[in-house]
Amino acid sequence: MINPIRILAVDDHTLLRRGIAAILASEPDISLVAEASNGREAVDQHRTHRPDITLMDLQMPEMNGLDAMVAILAEFPDARIIMLTTYVGDVQVLRAMRVGARGYLLKTLLDKELLETIRAVHAGRKMLSAEASYELAEHATSDGLTPAEIDVLRLIAAGHANKQIAGQLSITEDSVKGRVKNILSKLGAADRTHAAMIGVRRGIIQS
Repeated sequence: MINPIRILAVDDHTLLRRGIAAILASEPDISLVAEASNGREAVDQHRTHRPDITLMDLQMPEMNGLDAMVAILAEFPDARIIMLTTYVGDVQVLRAMRVGARGYLLKTLLDKELLETIRAVHAGRKMLSAEASYELAEHATSDGLTPAEIDVLRLIAAGHANKQIAGQLSITEDSVKGRVKNILSKLGAADRTHAAMIGVRRGIIQS
């Protein structure tokens, strides 16, 4: 008999983990061996169970998925980790894949793509959901925000006016206005609020 693919499911929402368990329950070649509700638990459970595949939520309390993945890969370089997220954001995809994720799957597509993604990653391939691939391609050639512009966008999202941003960053108000103009142009945003929303959705800044 073939040994089943052993899975660790990591997500801070119990219902999501139950959903994963339900999907895997009827698959003879896949077995859910452990669960975790945050990044710290994920590292401990991986150390204990040594799963073949870890399904890792991106946004979690205590330790997020990227940090947990870095910790796991530092200890187990051959670990195979698939990121699960509600964010399509291309920046998040790039970060996850650069750090060492083998797959990236939207939670809304678990029922359609989870099993295929698990089997593909176990076979040694990398897998991105179609939406994530589209976002990555769409934004790969666009001008990215500079670190200085990201600083301004982060403060915009926090509700600060130009004068306050200028004070916090020790730059002139005209400089802030120039960066805001560049941000709106690069993100294709209608206004400051729209820019902040795009920044969060694409993972450029954290909400």
